[in-house]
Amino acid sequence: MSQIVTPNGAVDELETAHQLTALDRCDACGAQAYIRVVVASGELLFCAHHGRKHQEKLASIAHSWHDESSRLLEN
Repeated sequence: MSQIVTPNGAVDELETAHQLTALDRCDACGAQAYIRVVVASGELLFCAHHGRKHQEKLASIAHSWHDESSRLLEN
């Protein structure tokens, strides 16, 4: 499961066709990405740490926020 936050702040739980993989890397530090943010100019990928760090600033311009950081807690 993943969370998609829409521009109006609603959170949808849904399965997505494209899950982030180990090949998707954080744009800030190069760690595995668990968060994809779509903005007008493209997409940004973040590890859980940097996603949380930048969430407040990006919330106003993000078209969508795809968060798979809950996978870090899976066994």
